[in-house]
Amino acid sequence: MKFYNKAFYFLTKWFFFTLLKIYNRLTVRRLGPLPAGNFILIANHCSHLDPLVVGASIPGRLRFLAKAELFEPLFLGTVLKLLGVVPVLKQDSQSAGATLRAFIKVLGEGENVVIFPEGGRSPDGQLQPLEGGAALIALKSGAPVVPAFVAGTFEAMPTGVKMVKPLRLSVIIGKPIDTGEYVEMGKKGREQLMERMSAELASLESPARALIG
Repeated sequence: MKFYNKAFYFLTKWFFFTLLKIYNRLTVRRLGPLPAGNFILIANHCSHLDPLVVGASIPGRLRFLAKAELFEPLFLGTVLKLLGVVPVLKQDSQSAGATLRAFIKVLGEGENVVIFPEGGRSPDGQLQPLEGGAALIALKSGAPVVPAFVAGTFEAMPTGVKMVKPLRLSVIIGKPIDTGEYVEMGKKGREQLMERMSAELASLESPARALIG
């Protein structure tokens, strides 16, 4: 990563973490150490605010994927590129493979990536069933999976609302999931990893919501 990209990323991260701490009284709790190497962070998703909160809360640099059309406005596109966001085509049957390859490429470069495994924003703020892409990426890359639950963003910035409300937010970061034991199990391993990921995310919901009252 070039120096100015790194400087811009961490200055932006510091700015938004400070802003969220003051405006939304953001609380972050970690239940264990993060992996020594790179990892896949999975989180629930119910608001446009989630990527910002996750990016500000997790130590180190995180790489996100975003719709290619978000890069079309010159200013926003430049900012996203400086932050290391990877453009992908709109998700459909033809672009799914390209998205998978993009994630694996970034992981292969030693970077950490963020995946919202529900496949879209939750319409009611509740955790939705996970799609299989995150488990497949984890198994193909061999990277450990770190679950995180974000609470309060649905209330602070629900769908259709452009201004963030000054409500409390929290992030609980769970213990890493070692994906090595699932690699040689084929389809069964993928299914079991999905179940494990879903269970770990669900287990973080109550403590995350307890932090915001």
